[in-house]
Amino acid sequence: METPCVNICLLDDRSGLCVGCGRSGNEIARWVDMTPEQRRTIMKTLPERLERMESFAEAEGSGP
Repeated sequence: METPCVNICLLDDRSGLCVGCGRSGNEIARWVDMTPEQRRTIMKTLPERLERMESFAEAEGSGP
């Protein structure tokens, strides 16, 4: 099964998204029950989500 998981499973307090893959807790929990099309649709949004989280962290001074 296709998955974006990178084994860094930690939900960001502000966004509720995983800092490793960018999925929400709900998406992670339902992942195995989703169709391949649903998973691909979510996976297309993940790079933007992760980039947004990184930008917020850098703006707050907690980024790399």
